[in-house]
Amino acid sequence: MTPDDVDRRLILATQAGLPLVPRPYDALAAQLGVASDEVRHRLAAMLDSGVIRRIGAVPNHYALGYTANGMSVWDVVDSQVDDLGERVGALDFVTHCYRRPRRAPLWPYNLFAMVHGKSRDEVHDKVRQIAALLGDVCRARDLLFSTRILKKSGLRISA
Repeated sequence: MTPDDVDRRLILATQAGLPLVPRPYDALAAQLGVASDEVRHRLAAMLDSGVIRRIGAVPNHYALGYTANGMSVWDVVDSQVDDLGERVGALDFVTHCYRRPRRAPLWPYNLFAMVHGKSRDEVHDKVRQIAALLGDVCRARDLLFSTRILKKSGLRISA
């Protein structure tokens, strides 16, 4: 799929987030001068084709009181990392989970799972649950806590 002018304007209108109104697709449609059904159709087509990866809420977990943020890292059997990653990523307290290459000899970890909590103890408890799920296929693990907030944003295109 090659985005046309309306798709490009739709991407520009949404890349900083959907309008915070009760009917965001209607607001986008009015802004772009198209029908709201067309906004929905175009977004769905761009998702299906991979032009955009996702549409989702991104809450500010700090504002919600979740100030302990731990990246748990795991050394698991390579032949099982994809299946295990699916299972870990499905846990309701894991916000993102992914596979990464090892960097031997200093970094043996190949599975990463981000956990947020209201305290470090809460994060440690959740990481113990992941450890129980992984069982004996986990050879080593570590937990890295955030020390500062970095501004996060996705790719932006310019007008």
